[in-house]
Amino acid sequence: MNLALWICAGLLAAVALAGGISKAFVPKETLAATHGGGWTEDAGAGFVKTLGVLELLAALGLILPAALDIAPVLVPVTAACWVLLMIGAMVTHGRLGESRFVLLNLTYLALAAFIAWGRFGPNSFTG
Repeated sequence: MNLALWICAGLLAAVALAGGISKAFVPKETLAATHGGGWTEDAGAGFVKTLGVLELLAALGLILPAALDIAPVLVPVTAACWVLLMIGAMVTHGRLGESRFVLLNLTYLALAAFIAWGRFGPNSFTG
């Protein structure tokens, strides 16, 4: 179980890192032209950059606290926050009729929920 939680955290951290880098450093106009990036057309540049920074922090928060054994409770807290972020992403893509991205976000949500459940519960770092 512990290994499965680490693998899920690593996969989700990679997703968060990739998404964070693109939103934080790629111009909004370039993002809007990509497949699935249409939502950025109606969003402010600051909002998109803020989401990117949050995703970069999530990538760190899913791995570093446990790896460094400094406040490892931040791992499930980060995963729970990711669940909320994915709900927002699902609503946004759903409004645009992008069902494939809704399903992708649902997958990320499920991974995050599994991590939150596992690290808050049976495989917490404090137990």
